[in-house]
This record gives sequence, structure tokens and C-alpha cells, in this order.
Amino acid sequence: MPRLAGLLRSVSDMTKQTSNLPEAYIKRAMEQVGWRPPKAIQFRQVEVKRKNFRFTTNRPWTQEFKRQNQPGTRRAKVFVEPVAEWTFFKGDRVEVLVGPDKGKQGLVNYVVQERNWIMVEGLNCHYRIIGKKNNYPGMMVKSEAPLLVTDQVALVDPADNKPVKAEWRYTEEGERVRVSLRTGRIIPLPKLAEETPDYKTKDTYVEQEKDTKADDLTKITFQPSLKTFEMDIAEKMGIKEDRVPTKTYWY
Repeated sequence: MPRLAGLLRSVSDMTKQTSNLPEAYIKRAMEQVGWRPPKAIQFRQVEVKRKNFRFTTNRPWTQEFKRQNQPGTRRAKVFVEPVAEWTFFKGDRVEVLVGPDKGKQGLVNYVVQERNWIMVEGLNCHYRIIGKKNNYPGMMVKSEAPLLVTDQVALVDPADNKPVKAEWRYTEEGERVRVSLRTGRIIPLPKLAEETPDYKTKDTYVEQEKDTKADDLTKITFQPSLKTFEMDIAEKMGIKEDRVPTKTYWY
């Protein structure tokens, strides 16, 4: 059964991997809090914040996404067909099945998994005029429009360069690969699928000064104990607590 795009509550895994940003940062950047109670025992700790977002071509942590999801904005409902297993990645060669560019092939350069969208480089474009004034005609800007992966675009089979449906299967070595349903040939993942704002491929990334080193991940630096944080710091600094707290009454 289709689900409403405006009710999608979480960012897709592909968006997180492509951005190479912590999930906590994405959640904090998207957050729209209407009321946050003070941290006190007499207040019920219930936040009033927005849970439903309408995903667009803008990344969820950008100001454009926040502007498009401002409180009070009303837009037409859009239904998104659930995709069980995602098979489209940045750098894939696909063929357009609809529109004026029907039958043409190109490379995927943008993926919006939350809306089942991909954009193909140089195909299915629309034009906009920006900066138009009284004595200035403005500038025409060309940009790719999104295509639905469900019925508007298809992967290209490397065996015969024709559109094909693909599914995930496992090789004898246990590797998960995409396979063409017509020819049975493996459709390899493109190298661009690993690209993020920080590196082109994972193997070529150079560790920076503030990065957590790979060797540090195996070290155990925390020893659990039956102490609070304040008690642990006081013990390490040689501080002895001899104050007697005053009595407190709640009515």
C-alpha cells in the first residue's frame, strides 16, 4: 500500500552514507521544536516538535530544506511507492523511459531515496529564468528534473546495453551483487557510489588530525563502576565530600 511522502519520519540510509555526516547532526539540523519543557521534576518531559517532513531535492540538513518545511506551509500530498530493495546508485548508467528524452541513456548524478527519485546527467531537464528585472532579461538556468525509479527509468544491462530490471543476489563467495533479470549478468556497483564530500573512494581517504584512528577503535578506555560522574571526578582529584545536605520537602 502506498505511503505518504509527507509522513516519512527518517532520512534514508543512502542519504546518510552519501553525506558522511553523523546521524545525530542530521537529526539536530532537521529538528523543529515548538516547546521544550524545563528540566525539572515538576514538569512533564514531553517535547512538542515536528515529526513529519516533506522531502525534496534539497538535503535534509540544508537551509533550503528547512525553508520548504516551515510551519504552516501547505503543499499537495504526494504518495511514494515503497521500494523493497534499492538498486540505483550514483554513477549507474540508466535509460529514460518517459518524456522527450525517452530512449536516451545517461549517468545518475543525484539520488533522493526518500522520494524514489534519481537525476540523470543532462537528461530530463527543465529551464528557469532567474534575475529578470525591468531592463534585464535575466539568465536561463538548466537543471535536471527528478525521475521515478519505479517506472520512469531503468538500469542498463552491460551485456547488451538495453534497459533491464535487476535484483539483489548472492555469489558463491557470499558477495551481494545486482543481477540482470534478463541475461543473469552481474551489474557492478559504480565507484561514484562511494563518493562523499570528504573523499572520492574510501580507500583513498587520508586520516586527518581530528579523526578517530583505526587503532583506537580496538582500545577499551572506559571502565564501568558504581559511581556517578561527580563521584568519579572527586575521587581522582582527592576531594572528600563532608557537607551535609539540608532537608527538602515537597508538597
